[in-house]
Amino acid sequence: MEETNQEEPEVNDRAVELLEQYDIEVLRTRKGRGAILCDTSQGCLILKEYAGSQERIALQDKLLGQVAEAGLVQVERILPDREGALFVKDNDGVRYVLKTWQDGRECSIHDRGECVEAVRFLAKLHGSMVLPADTPGLPETFSSEAEYEKRNRELRRVKKYLQQKKQKNWFEISLRKAMDVFLEQAAAVLEEWKGYASLFSVNEGEPAAFCHGDYQYHNILLGSGGWLLVNFEKYVRDNPVRDLYLLLRKLLEKENWSVSLGSALLEAYERERPISAGSRIDLYYRLAYPEKFWKIANFYYNSGKAWIPEKNQEKLEKVIAQEKEKQRFLDEVFRDLGHLGRERS
Repeated sequence: MEETNQEEPEVNDRAVELLEQYDIEVLRTRKGRGAILCDTSQGCLILKEYAGSQERIALQDKLLGQVAEAGLVQVERILPDREGALFVKDNDGVRYVLKTWQDGRECSIHDRGECVEAVRFLAKLHGSMVLPADTPGLPETFSSEAEYEKRNRELRRVKKYLQQKKQKNWFEISLRKAMDVFLEQAAAVLEEWKGYASLFSVNEGEPAAFCHGDYQYHNILLGSGGWLLVNFEKYVRDNPVRDLYLLLRKLLEKENWSVSLGSALLEAYERERPISAGSRIDLYYRLAYPEKFWKIANFYYNSGKAWIPEKNQEKLEKVIAQEKEKQRFLDEVFRDLGHLGRERS
């Protein structure tokens, strides 16, 4: 979290005014990335904008309380104001939430030991992120099938646009050239996924499992109080391998889909929380889906095309270059599952 000693008076005044609604003594405020850090009588806190609903933050608070009570990992907590509300509003009606925080650094993606720790914490977190099926206000379970159908439609839209475009720059030529291979891959994953849908479905009366929703190194902080997991706003009701998939993909993309790293991370997770056969298939297909390519293509289609950042070309070239290593990773690490698609084709 970046800090500055020169705070904008307007922002600082608004923050102080909002903090007056809490039963805390504010010693100092500092600007951070899109938030206000507060040194208070209750330690370091963070004040951030909140875009969700009352129902959503109430469930988030319930989940965080349950994880804290289990005591296996340290997680942020939401502080209620003097009236017990979980968020406050400024004069413009913008909502803000006050949460516990700690000064520290993010989990290092270059330190294998820390990455293994992050996976262990995730497994412990998942053990506490389960609610009874009759819990009031439970959201619907996330549908990966519907999500992949949407993404595949978007890829076909981009393909059609590129086919009709007369003058193409270097990025567009590269994107169009790679499109057929990745679109075919995306379609195959979706069709195979449908064949195993019964393994992923949640039966009525089953406990509701939740994920962090954005479990990556930015949200795993090491400070004087040890490791702290933060930013649960994107929590979602889904198979816990969703979080494991996101962390694995982020780390493996940076390490060229290292088989040894991926294997070590999966082993670390399973030492704390074994992965069922169905969940392992789920994880396999999440990793097999060309999400990074879809992100690049979708970002291109939905942004201004007059000038395309050089970074986009670099990202595209990296995805294409890593594809062989990614497939080798899937074949090696999921050797017992690699035959699934071939058997169903």
